[in-house]
Amino acid sequence: MKPAVVAVKVNPEMSETPPDHLAINPGSPFHDAQALERGVGVRFNGIERTDVEEYAVSEGWIRVQAGKARDRRGNPMTLKIKGTVEVYYLDLKQHSA
Repeated sequence: MKPAVVAVKVNPEMSETPPDHLAINPGSPFHDAQALERGVGVRFNGIERTDVEEYAVSEGWIRVQAGKARDRRGNPMTLKIKGTVEVYYLDLKQHSA
């Protein structure tokens, strides 16, 4: 079985708003290497989170790793948690501080 090929637009001048849905797993269709290189911060229910595997702002959830458990393919087991999700680029926060 071949992995799906996803076309990604390369935009040298990225917008100031992070993607609505982003995943750190390169096999995910929501993976965006440019946004991850720039650095994306996630605030969930008012608390800074650094352990987020995937998020969806419009749907209001984050996916985090569930301890050290792994599935049969060796990927980390994750939990989907619902709440208020706020995302921002880390370089913008550093410039404003």
